[in-house]
Amino acid sequence: MFNKIKLTSSALTLAVALSAPAYAADAASGKLVVYTSQAPEIAQQTIDAFKAAYPNVQVEWTRNGTTQLMNVLQTEMMAGDVKADVLLVADSINLGALKKDGKLMAYADAPVGNISPNFYDKDKTWFGTKIIATVIAYNTKNAKPVDSWMALTDPQNKGQVAVPSPLYSGAALYHLHTAINTPDIGWAFYQKLAANGITPEGGNGPALKAVASGMAKYGVITDADIIRAKKQGSPIDLVYPKEGASFVTEPVAILSGAHNVPAAKAFVDFMLSPQGQQLVAKQGNRPIDAGVAAPEGFAPMDSIKLLTLDSDKAVADDKEVRAKFTEIFGG
Repeated sequence: MFNKIKLTSSALTLAVALSAPAYAADAASGKLVVYTSQAPEIAQQTIDAFKAAYPNVQVEWTRNGTTQLMNVLQTEMMAGDVKADVLLVADSINLGALKKDGKLMAYADAPVGNISPNFYDKDKTWFGTKIIATVIAYNTKNAKPVDSWMALTDPQNKGQVAVPSPLYSGAALYHLHTAINTPDIGWAFYQKLAANGITPEGGNGPALKAVASGMAKYGVITDADIIRAKKQGSPIDLVYPKEGASFVTEPVAILSGAHNVPAAKAFVDFMLSPQGQQLVAKQGNRPIDAGVAAPEGFAPMDSIKLLTLDSDKAVADDKEVRAKFTEIFGG
């Protein structure tokens, strides 16, 4: 499924040129409102690249943690004034909840020919755009690499593990649901972290800074963030744990009340196109399209264990899971 397809430079150029069909570029115009959990600089790159492909579309975008964006959306829905057309957020649990409530628009003609069905909704209401695994980060100056999630709960690491909060981060929420349903990890992982003086907070960015600065020895952080920081010279590295790594696909979805459907579909088309997937790689992430090579530093897909999650079960259990997490950490 993840075998790389080699393209000649001319074929690659042709693929990029064909990635944004002229008819779509002509049809898409007007204002498009995007809500995203991408980091600000990455989001700006994504929007700029989309606008270059679809110059007749004017984009307004807002970024925040996935949970915060969902709270904003719920408030707007209650007021009957949803502003966003498109969501580009970390995980499919939140999108699954929106789908369940009839808040997402199916896009039957989305260009998913190069993407595994494992990475998009069977009813085509959301589509993964990249593969982001949550792994163990460690500071190379003051910590030794460990290959198990449970090693982070060792008493010698008391107060020395940076963990994003699933009440803020979509990737952390997905990791929580995946971990508690993995026998070798389970709720025991979080209970032992709490007993060890660990308080999950914020998103991957602050956790990354804590490990890179040496304030924390270890972190539960997404692989792409660690690899980018390492390339920039930070004393940080990563390990894919032996129990396996959860992963999110940063899905894109069109809201059922979208004000500009043609532009919203164009945005989905762009994110899944060869041009969009090459942008994903350029930004330092593993593309969802197996035909587009991942950047240097990512482990081959066949060398790591990715943990799967029943998204429907996660949606059904989410309220109870959040409540138990809050109880464990005294929030």
